[in-house]
Amino acid sequence: MRTWILGAAAALLFAGGAQAEVVDTNAQGFRLKSVLQIKAPPARVYQAIGELPRWWDGEHTYSGKAENMTFPLQANGCWCETIPGGGSVRHGVVELAWPAQGMIRADAALGPLQDEGVSGALYFHVVAKDGGTELTVTYNVGGARDAMAKAGPGVDAVLSGAWARLKLYVETGKP
Repeated sequence: MRTWILGAAAALLFAGGAQAEVVDTNAQGFRLKSVLQIKAPPARVYQAIGELPRWWDGEHTYSGKAENMTFPLQANGCWCETIPGGGSVRHGVVELAWPAQGMIRADAALGPLQDEGVSGALYFHVVAKDGGTELTVTYNVGGARDAMAKAGPGVDAVLSGAWARLKLYVETGKP
């Protein structure tokens, strides 16, 4: 896995049209929020979230290949990745998948946060807006030691890059 700094730089290059911010940070964790306008119907955006291997950046995987990942949009769906040599990693688990309400929630302590024993709640909300879709993604991390609680801006940069890739994938077919 590449460094968070490289991810932050990439996110800044690709995040056009998205509003991302660290909403809250405290001694135990942080809350991130990104809002994107996507030129596609909400049902297509919702579906594309589950097509994660097609838009996720392979640089932010253990195997180096996004196609080794899964993210089935159903309760207990595993956001998992196979690793060469017989290994695997669980990035998260779908807690809620509700297409009619445009909501997906996953329990996901992502990347280096797994080593910290934190809890991470990732929430996607898809709504129709201005002839397209407004996608709001929040990521709440709690239970972090002080040093990791300060990682919010770096995590935000990486995830903002991911959401920008999702937007490009939906609008152009290419992340």
